[in-house]
Amino acid sequence: MPVLLAAAALTGCSSEADSGGDAKPERSAAPAAKTAAKGGTVGGPGSGCELPVTFGLAKDWKPKAVAIDPDSDFADLAEQGPVTLACEIDAKPAGQIGFLRVWRTKATTVTPREALKGFVGADENASGAAYKEVEGDGQPLTEVTYTVHSELMDEDRPAHAFALATPEGPVVVHLGGLDSDEHDEMLPAYELAKRSVRVG
Repeated sequence: MPVLLAAAALTGCSSEADSGGDAKPERSAAPAAKTAAKGGTVGGPGSGCELPVTFGLAKDWKPKAVAIDPDSDFADLAEQGPVTLACEIDAKPAGQIGFLRVWRTKATTVTPREALKGFVGADENASGAAYKEVEGDGQPLTEVTYTVHSELMDEDRPAHAFALATPEGPVVVHLGGLDSDEHDEMLPAYELAKRSVRVG
């Protein structure tokens, strides 16, 4: 059984900076955002997680497909709003505590923004969500930044996620973290995924 969320910490603020459906995509990352060194690619056959998207994997991060028995006591942890957990990319081998998680929805009529809103809205600890349209590797994305309150750590910490459309329905890539420091240390791995993500 995969290491499913000892701290399923995804929380984000529900106040939105909603730029509307016609907003022009921004470049995926601000100039100050650092990108991790690429150590491989995840999403294709033999990569640890077969997904409808591929993206760059930070050095030493380890992907593992998530398959949960629907009758398991842990089944609810693999569902958040309209999406289901499909892959966990573990940062521990790289020296951090946290995961980059990939979530999928089977509903092809749901837009990436709707998938993100449903994902964040299903987290009762989330607040202050701000959504924007960005661009990865020539790929239009919707990104959300928000705040999660961790009862375990008794602190608010940032969270990031982006979503993109695929023929099989939207895919959400989310970065949490044990605390704010861990989140900030893992952010370059998230930026690498965002800048390099492609469908197929």
